[in-house]
Amino acid sequence: MNAQPIVLRTSKEIEVRFSEVDSMNIVWHGSYALYFEDAREAFGAEYGLGYLDIARNGYYAPLVELKFNYKSPLIYGNKARARVTFRDTDAAKILFDYEIRDERDEIVIATGHSAQVFLDKEYRLVWGNPPFYEEWKRKMGLR
Repeated sequence: MNAQPIVLRTSKEIEVRFSEVDSMNIVWHGSYALYFEDAREAFGAEYGLGYLDIARNGYYAPLVELKFNYKSPLIYGNKARARVTFRDTDAAKILFDYEIRDERDEIVIATGHSAQVFLDKEYRLVWGNPPFYEEWKRKMGLR
C-alpha cells in the first residue's frame, strides 16, 4: 500500500492597495514578488521555517530564482489569495510553488516558483543540507 505524499501548503490573503497598481489600475508586475514573499513568510510562520528560524541556526537562505507566469489581471480593490506549496528535493535548496487566485471567482491570476539556497554566516554557499533543515524535514514527515 502506497502512502500519500505529504503536502506542506499554506496561503495568505492579498488586498490590492493603490500603491501596488499602475496607471491602468492593474497590479504592477513587481508587486507579485511581494505577494510571493508574504506567502513564504506565512509558510515559515506555520511550519517553523521562517527567515529568523534559518538565521538562528546559523544560515541565510537568499533567493536565487524567482519566476512568474501572469494569467489574468488583478485590479485595485480586489482580494486574492496567494497559495504556497513546499516542493521537497534532496538538493540543498528550499523550493516553493505559488498560485494566486482571485477570491471572487477563483480565476488564476498568476503562478510561479522560487528557489533559495543556503549560505553560512560567512556568506559561503552550503552544498549539503544543513543539519537543522534535515531535522525539519524529518519533523514534517518528509524523511
